[in-house]
Amino acid sequence: MRPRAARGDSPAEHLVPDQMYCGPTTISPYARIAGGFAIGVDIEDSKLAMATELGADHVVNARTEDPVAAIQRLGGADVAVALAASPASFDQAYRSLRRGGRLVCVALPGDNATMQLPIFDTVLNGKTVIGSIVGTRNDLADVFALHAAGRTTVISVDRKLDDVNEAMTEVLTGKVPARIVFQF
Repeated sequence: MRPRAARGDSPAEHLVPDQMYCGPTTISPYARIAGGFAIGVDIEDSKLAMATELGADHVVNARTEDPVAAIQRLGGADVAVALAASPASFDQAYRSLRRGGRLVCVALPGDNATMQLPIFDTVLNGKTVIGSIVGTRNDLADVFALHAAGRTTVISVDRKLDDVNEAMTEVLTGKVPARIVFQF
């Protein structure tokens, strides 16, 4: 089973700043292209502002507001994409789903972390949990075609390859807006 969003779906992305950030540049533009709307969740206002700039319809600062309650007030998420390597964010992503919703697990928390799912809620509400580690070559070609057509934006910062250690520290402390491109 592949993590596909359908027209009108409302994906929510669950992110935390102390992990490699890959949020709004990943989900928001594609949700809009598919005819849905996007909800960005983070605890950094700068990243929520970026999510809005890139097309998120709603953003939730999980530092100041319960993201599950906020997303449920919007009707719940059709698709929640867990992009933060934090077991707590996986739980929040699951609990933000509406009936028939899908949780797509992408991040890989350390220490072989586990997730507990309420069986009753999962079965009676028809929720699905799937993992997605990589797309196909066709998926990548589709992404490149959308970008070439001007329908997506890549936000990145350049760093010299000699500065790789400092760059990784920036990533781990949440100081990088999105992607790092190393220059040789």
